[in-house]
Amino acid sequence: MQFSYRGKDSRGAVQQGALAAPNPEAAASELMRRGITPLSIREQEQTESVVDRLNKLPVFRKKITLDELIVFCRQMYALTKAGIPLIRTMRGLADTTRSPELGEVLDDVTTRLEGGSTMAAAMQAHPKVFSDLFIAMIHVGENTGELDGAFKRLSDILELERDTKRRLKQAMRYPMFVVIALFAALMVVNFLVIPKFASVFDKLGADLPFLTQVLVGTSNFLLGYWYIVLFAIAASALLLRQWKQTEQGRLTWDRYKLKMPIIGPLLELITLSRFARNFASMLAAGMPVTTALTAVADATDNAWIAKHIKEMRAGIERGESLLRTARQSDMFTPLILQMIAVGEETGSVDDMLVNVADFYDEDVDYGLKRLAESIEPILIVAMGILVLILALGVFLPIWDLGAAAMGRG
Repeated sequence: MQFSYRGKDSRGAVQQGALAAPNPEAAASELMRRGITPLSIREQEQTESVVDRLNKLPVFRKKITLDELIVFCRQMYALTKAGIPLIRTMRGLADTTRSPELGEVLDDVTTRLEGGSTMAAAMQAHPKVFSDLFIAMIHVGENTGELDGAFKRLSDILELERDTKRRLKQAMRYPMFVVIALFAALMVVNFLVIPKFASVFDKLGADLPFLTQVLVGTSNFLLGYWYIVLFAIAASALLLRQWKQTEQGRLTWDRYKLKMPIIGPLLELITLSRFARNFASMLAAGMPVTTALTAVADATDNAWIAKHIKEMRAGIERGESLLRTARQSDMFTPLILQMIAVGEETGSVDDMLVNVADFYDEDVDYGLKRLAESIEPILIVAMGILVLILALGVFLPIWDLGAAAMGRG
């Protein structure tokens, strides 16, 4: 925020100008630091161009990527470990980052730090960039004096998340390509092939088989009402998106997402692996169990699993053990529960949770390698059924006409 000020310096001379600060109190503190006694501080109305206003809209604004956050965490780890002052470090990174969006965020965080805010509090002003897990780790790092260690853990967590997303996208690339190709072929047949055959059948006046009538009717409907179909698809997608943004909608969607064949169990393994590793990192940083569970639940991208994690936290707050709450959640296998029990007995729950995460990661690696192999037979069967329907629908009338012609001959 920009403020215009009017004040007096140590010699009594009137000084006026403008400065950037998060709030009027921070602006007054900055003026006092400069040796100016403020008489009035007013917020300036900033005039923005059309381009600036468009860039601030969520649709036109570029998202800050995981790669950019990873680089930021690595740089912060190296610079804070070297003992460089925090404000100087943040200001330097804000000026040198290649991402204008991240530079703007870091500049605002630095301004808040200069105003007396803690780093965790300054980052809370940007929830779309810094997750609850990110802020919680920074908060612990500030309180324990190990901010460099917090950034190191965050870079490791973000790298694992990035690698998992990349492997999932790579595994889904072939099935998605096949599905898109099937859809494109279906549209070409309905809009170009079947109408020409239908016109031939009409001229001959032949009685069409039921399957051919269905194909011709579908083609005629798409040709005549394609805009209605497009509108219905777009409206359904919009309504689904709005429903998923509601609390109950997201909970239901995420619950059934985990029950999808082939993909669902893999998504559950990825989410549980991320939960175990993040939970272990927070416990290793010295965060209380209930606080760590709260932060991990808020950072989990599956509302159904997040609900179970919050139930675990409620059980621990009632005085139950981590093992008991984990068993009641029905999220973990007996082997994982046994590892948690050993961790509680030996006082090394964080180490055992790392082993749990490694165990899940092995299953995720195997599942990702087998994902394309598991989906491929389903796609081949679907393709075969589609080709059979189209072939029978198009060629059955031709065979009937040929047979009738031979009979007349």
